Amino acid sequence: MTLPRRKFLRLASVAAALPALSRAAIAQSYPTRPVRWIVPYPAGGATDLVARLMGQWLTERLGQPVIIDNRPGGGTNIGTQAAVSSPADGYTLLFTASTHTINVSLQTLPFNFLRDITMVSGLAELPLVLAVGPKVPVKTLAEFVGYAKTNPGKINVASFGSATISHLAIEFFKATVGIDMVHVPYRGGAQIMADLISGQIQAAIDSLPSALPHIRSGAIRGLALMSPARSPVLPDLPAANEIVPGLEVQTFSGIGAPSGTPAAIVERLNREINAGLADATIRARFADVGATPAIVTASAANAFVKAQTEKWAKVIKTAGIKAE
Repeated sequence: MTLPRRKFLRLASVAAALPALSRAAIAQSYPTRPVRWIVPYPAGGATDLVARLMGQWLTERLGQPVIIDNRPGGGTNIGTQAAVSSPADGYTLLFTASTHTINVSLQTLPFNFLRDITMVSGLAELPLVLAVGPKVPVKTLAEFVGYAKTNPGKINVASFGSATISHLAIEFFKATVGIDMVHVPYRGGAQIMADLISGQIQAAIDSLPSALPHIRSGAIRGLALMSPARSPVLPDLPAANEIVPGLEVQTFSGIGAPSGTPAAIVERLNREINAGLADATIRARFADVGATPAIVTASAANAFVKAQTEKWAKVIKTAGIKAE
C-alpha cells in the first residue's frame, strides 16, 4: 500500500517527535518515590553539610524525599560500589569527590568509575589552602618557597591522609616549585590544626573549611589557596597560581548516578541542582564553611572528572605514591 505523500510526511513527523515526547514525559513524571543519595563519608563536617543542604532543596523541588545515606569506608569505595550496583533509574545518586579521581590509580577496584558512574552535576569546590604555623618566619607563598629551599628536608608539611587529594597537592607543589619537605599524613583536619598552632608541624595543605576559623582568628597564617581562583570567603588570600603559574589543585564535589540513568532524568536533576546552587540562601550557607558552588552542565562535569583522573595518575606515578 502506498501512502499519500502528505499523510506519509505527517506520520513521519509524529514518529520523529516521539523520542522527545517520551523524554519529556519521563522528566515530568520523575520522581514518584523517594530518592536515595549515597554519601560515602561519615555524617558531620563540611561534606555532609553541603549534601544535606542540597538534599533539602531537591526534596522541595522534586516533591519527593531525597534521603541522605551515609556509607563511609574504603576511601569512598563502599558507598561507590553501592551506587554502581543500584538500578540506573534515577532513584540512586552518589556524592562524588576528588577521591574518586585518585583511587583508580592506587587500587584495583571492582568497578570502573568513569564507566560505571555518570556525572549529573557539580556541587561545590571545597578549596585546599597552604597554611603555616605562627612560628614560621614567612608571610607569603614566595617567602615560603624561598624558606623551604634554604631548609631542605627540615619542614614538616601535613596532609589529611596518605594518598588523599591533600597529599597529592603537597607532592604536586613540591615538584612544581622544586622544594624538599617531609610529608606527615594525618587522619583528618582537627589534629592538623592543633599541631600547626602548637608548632609540632610547620605547614599544612588542608581543606579551607577546616582551616578557615583558625586563619580568621590569626592562630595560623594562610599563604595561598590551591584552587584556580580566590575564594569570596577570603578575598585577600591569593590563589597559588597568581604567584606560581600552573600551581593549582582544583578539588570538587558533585553528584553522580549509575551509568545508563535516563538522559531526561539527568537533565532534570542538573537543572534543579543548578537552581539550588544559584540560590542566595544556599550560597550563603556554603560560604559559611568555605565552599564555592560549582554550576556546570552534566557533560562538563564528566569531562572534568576524566581530566582530573588523568592528571592525578601522572602525579601518583611520578611521586611513587602507594595506597596504605
